[in-house]
Amino acid sequence: MSRVCSIRGSKVRVGRRIHRSGLAKKKGGIGRHVTKTVKRKVSPNLQTKRVWVPELGKHVKVKASAKAFKTINKNGAYATLKKAGLI
Repeated sequence: MSRVCSIRGSKVRVGRRIHRSGLAKKKGGIGRHVTKTVKRKVSPNLQTKRVWVPELGKHVKVKASAKAFKTINKNGAYATLKKAGLI
């Protein structure tokens, strides 16, 4: 399965990490120098959970990010899932 939140649509993003070489001045070196940037992936915090929807009287299985579950707690399960098109 793809790593995409079914409610917010957040997916894996590509970022960069700064690669440094050398010994720090504090440790007796001449300082750390930026030599290049290395690509890395930033994944959303996806969880698969069963969400109880009282209006329907049943559970709905949802693969969503942790932030999306906070949205469900705030706005209610039925309203959030209906807006996302899952119900």
